[in-house]
Amino acid sequence: MTGESAVLQLEAERATEVCAEHGEGPVWDPSTGQLHWVDMLAGELLTMVPGGIIGRTKLGTVAAVARPVVGGGLVLALERGFALLRPGKQTPESLPQLWSDPSIRMNDGGCDARGRFYAGSMAYDESPGKGTLWRLDGALRATRVLDGVTISNGLVWTEEGDSAFYVDTPTGRVDRFDVDEHTGEPHNRRPAVRVPNELGSPDGLALDAEGCLWVALWRGGAVHRYSPDGQLLTRVRVPTPQVTACAFGGPRMETLYITTSRQGRDDRDDGSSGALFRVTPGVRGTPVHPFRLEADE
Repeated sequence: MTGESAVLQLEAERATEVCAEHGEGPVWDPSTGQLHWVDMLAGELLTMVPGGIIGRTKLGTVAAVARPVVGGGLVLALERGFALLRPGKQTPESLPQLWSDPSIRMNDGGCDARGRFYAGSMAYDESPGKGTLWRLDGALRATRVLDGVTISNGLVWTEEGDSAFYVDTPTGRVDRFDVDEHTGEPHNRRPAVRVPNELGSPDGLALDAEGCLWVALWRGGAVHRYSPDGQLLTRVRVPTPQVTACAFGGPRMETLYITTSRQGRDDRDDGSSGALFRVTPGVRGTPVHPFRLEADE
């Protein structure tokens, strides 16, 4: 790993007041110029519109992750499956539940370059191997992609779509998959980044235009930037320990937005946990891939 003296040190600033118990999953929607994220276990979608005003939409018992849809609206992972939030609507259209076990819920996810939505599940008590990575295609068919997951977290594809990065948090790693150019199936999983336990646990992910990976560190109070070969390049300090996810946004994709959590904290008096943070790191992000319904293909 790169020596600490060679690592660029940045400080995140608070972009909002404390607004979430467990903030997660930020995503920039370029079609609306809005940032979305979730207060996951409150089941709420948060939206920051131009001017900094935050709107809230109640989606259900759990709002795990949201991604833009080509043509408008959002695709969602809720507690036990997928849903669509149509443009202008406040109530999601839920698809059939994927399981009935109340001890399992959805967690983080994202869309591949073919416009398919993935979200991974986990046990509420974090029991090892109880989670599954699921895929929703443009015909709204759900498929199991990866079993034996514990805490399915960050998932992001390269702009070209030939590689994907994935976090199962207890492994302490970000893994890289090759992606089949014809089927979109991931294969050839191998470690891309290893995060020492004392620095926190890897959570949400973002990619920048230079091919570097940004990793939110749960209980690490930071976001790290890693080179394509896994070298630590930049540390963004966040003044609260439970950093959950990050995403580039803004008209030029120059701002890194960072979500945080207050969940389970005995010490909640730092005045920052649950707020949204931001930093301008000097590099642009790559836009996330949107969900594409079959009618749009």
